Amino acid sequence: MLDIQGLEVQRGTDAQAHRVSLPHLHLEPGEVRAITGESGCGKSTLLEAIGLLLAPSDLGEYRLGRERQDIRALLAADDQPTLAAVRSRQLGFVLQNGGLLPFLKVRDNIALPRHLLGMPMRSAMVDKAVRALRLDNLLDKLPQALSIGERQRVACVRAIAHEPQLLLADEPTAALDPHSARRLFQLLLELVGELRLSALVVSHDWALVDEFSLARLGAVSVAGETRFAALD
Repeated sequence: MLDIQGLEVQRGTDAQAHRVSLPHLHLEPGEVRAITGESGCGKSTLLEAIGLLLAPSDLGEYRLGRERQDIRALLAADDQPTLAAVRSRQLGFVLQNGGLLPFLKVRDNIALPRHLLGMPMRSAMVDKAVRALRLDNLLDKLPQALSIGERQRVACVRAIAHEPQLLLADEPTAALDPHSARRLFQLLLELVGELRLSALVVSHDWALVDEFSLARLGAVSVAGETRFAALD
C-alpha cells in the first residue's frame, strides 16, 4: 500500500536548518503505525511530506496504493494536477484544528469529499462512523456550534468518507477527553481494517498508542536532524 525510501525534508537555512528524514517505511493494507516523538521534533513535517503538502528535499522512492503509483516521478516532474488528484482521492487527512468549513453544516462537511469526487452520497461506512462517534444529533449544526472535541470527531469521519487508501491523522485525539479519545482510536482502527486502508497517526498519547499495540515510527533527534525509524 505504501513504500517510501530515503525521504528527507529540510526546514530553514544555514544555522537554522533542520532536516527530517525517513530512511524506510512500508505499510500493508489494514496496517496502522503511530508517529511519536517530543514536541517540535518534526512529526507534523514528516506527515505533511508523506501527504504531498510539502515537497521533499530528497527522495529515493515513494509508491502508493494497490497499483503502486510512482509518486516520486510525479514530484520530479512537478506534475501538480496529478499530485492534486492523488491528494484528493488517495489520501485522507485529519488536521490538528479539524479544518471544517465554517459555512457548511456537519453533514455537508462530511459529504464534501464524496461530492467532489462524484461518489454516491449514501455510505454505510460513513453512517457507521457517525453513529459510533455520536454525531447523529449534530448533523444539522454548523461547526461554530460544536465543541472542539466534536469538531475533531467530525473531521475524522470526513477524512475517511471517500474511502482513501492512506489516512494521515495529525494528533486526532489531542482535543478529546480520555474516553472519547479511546473511542475515536478504536473506531479509526476498525475502519482502517474493514476498508483495508493504511494509516499513519501522529500522537503524543503514548499510553493510548501502547494500549492499542500500535507499531511506532519513533523520532531520534541529534543536532540539525530528526530521523524517524521503526521501533517494533
